[in-house]
Amino acid sequence: MTRLVSPPQTLRGDVSLPGDKSIAHRSLMLNAMAKGTAHVTNFPKGADTLSTLRCLQTLGIQFDVQPGENDSLAIDVHGEGMDGFTEPSDVLDAGNSGTTMRLISGLLAGLPFYSVLTGDDSLRNRPMGRIVEPLSQMGAHISGRQQNNYAPLSIFGGTLKPIDYVLPVASAQVKSAVLIAGLNTNGRTTIHSPSPSRDHTELMLAAMGVPIVSEYGTKIQVDPKEPRAVNVEIPGDISSAAPWIVAGLIHPNAQITVRNVGVNPTRTGILDVLQRMGGTIELLNKRMQGGEEVADITSQSSDLRGTEIAGDIISILADELPLLALAGTVATGKTIIRDAQELRVKESDRIKTTVTGLSNLGAKIEEHDDGMVVYGGHVPKGGSGTSSGDHRIAILLAIAGLTGSGDTSIDDEEAVSISYPSFWDDVDRLSGRTTN
Repeated sequence: MTRLVSPPQTLRGDVSLPGDKSIAHRSLMLNAMAKGTAHVTNFPKGADTLSTLRCLQTLGIQFDVQPGENDSLAIDVHGEGMDGFTEPSDVLDAGNSGTTMRLISGLLAGLPFYSVLTGDDSLRNRPMGRIVEPLSQMGAHISGRQQNNYAPLSIFGGTLKPIDYVLPVASAQVKSAVLIAGLNTNGRTTIHSPSPSRDHTELMLAAMGVPIVSEYGTKIQVDPKEPRAVNVEIPGDISSAAPWIVAGLIHPNAQITVRNVGVNPTRTGILDVLQRMGGTIELLNKRMQGGEEVADITSQSSDLRGTEIAGDIISILADELPLLALAGTVATGKTIIRDAQELRVKESDRIKTTVTGLSNLGAKIEEHDDGMVVYGGHVPKGGSGTSSGDHRIAILLAIAGLTGSGDTSIDDEEAVSISYPSFWDDVDRLSGRTTN
């Protein structure tokens, strides 16, 4: 379906977000590997996280699923350790979720049975050789299309050996797959990363009693141990907060507060960049929740200036780069994004879809091999855009429509359900009008 978004006179209010996707995936997977029952709250109902739930159910794990607060789920995970997993009688379908496919591959690598992992058309065209290589070095037998680089993946797991592995690029998903596999070896597994990436796996494993050490996020060591079950209260997802933080800054009459957001330092790169651009952002009510830092985040209309985004910070804000490009359209001067080749192998080629989408709405923006250049002072003026089935691009176009100067139509509005099923409800509420 097509959604029409019109810019409101004011954009004000509070938002309560779906739980963090990254933490949600791990809360089910790691507790499924433990013995005992864990209670997980504020579990998001997005398609990606539900893919992980279904895959684990197909592997024999028992869950009690109940409605939770704020349109979330409350889930009891009944883990029986590694012996609780059974060979699936059907193919495991990860849907659109790269996290599901890559992390579950790390789990399956250490299980002595045969399984097949697949996904939708987009996921089957995302690179999987980056996990096949280290897991194969550990002893798993994995094959896939085009020289083992693409799903479907067939995996026959079993006894694994620890490895000392250097990641070619910083990737929380690849790192996590190797760490999970490392729990089923007979020695210490070491991972070297060129720069830090999301560390939710490391934090959760530590809370579960697993011996794990991280040196500045670039050298991580884990010893084999069965994790113990832990309850998890999932904070709001900063990647879902990001659209509203940016909207609050670039709309001419806005103040938006996003409640209960996870502000893990490996996820707050977007806040650092927006503040460097001159954005007025406050973190209030800071606290710890289940080993993760949490806060309420308020942003308000600000005069932004262009900046350059490149280097190590790219790995901790890759999902937010399209929104930073949008912020650049209203800033003074140029905003340059470099070293972001990884965007080309997301749910869409996000360099191309960002440039095309914002250009169609009147922005002045150039595509480069590893990023883009955004020329400020060209506020989106409305038009039509395509999400290319990518939830981040659908949300980007919606925020451009809310903060621009004309009506914007967006096709495939359902794409937002991958990460933020209640997004359009929040659009309606904060804009004070109904869109259709």
